[in-house]
Amino acid sequence: MHALTRRGMSRWELEKTLLSRDFEPEAVEEELDRLERVGLLDDGALAETLVRTQHERKGLGRSALTAELRRRHIDQEHIDAAMEQVHDDDEQSRATELAVKRAPQLRSYDTETAKRRLTGFLMRKGYASSVVRNAVDEALSGRSSGSSSGVRFR
Repeated sequence: MHALTRRGMSRWELEKTLLSRDFEPEAVEEELDRLERVGLLDDGALAETLVRTQHERKGLGRSALTAELRRRHIDQEHIDAAMEQVHDDDEQSRATELAVKRAPQLRSYDTETAKRRLTGFLMRKGYASSVVRNAVDEALSGRSSGSSSGVRFR
C-alpha cells in the first residue's frame, strides 16, 4: 500500500514490487484483484493521468507518451483510451510552444544548425516529423534566413 501512495503504479509494477519482497504469488494476485475491485488500482485512470501530466509538464508527444505507458506495461486498450486526450491541435501547439521557448538558446548558431538542434530536441520529445517541421518553421520564422558560411565562432 505504501508503494501506491508514493506514486501511481500500474498493476504490473505493483505486482513486480510485491513479488520482489517475497510475498506468495497467489497472495499477491488476490491482493491486486482486491485493490482493483475497490478502485485503488486502476491502469486506465493511471494512463489518463500520465498522458495529461507528461504532455502538459514535460511536453511529451504521442510516441513518447505511448512508449512510457508501454514501459509501465499498461494494456493497449487503456493506452488508446488515454491517447484520445491528445488532439492534433494540442500536440502542434505544445510542440510550437516548446520550440519558441527553446529557440532563443540557439540564437548564436546559424539557421541550419539551429533548425537541426531544434528538430532533434522535439523528435526526442516524441513528436511526429510533420509536427516538428511546422513547429521549427514557426519558431525560427523571425530569423534571417541568410547565413554567410554556416560556421560561427563565439
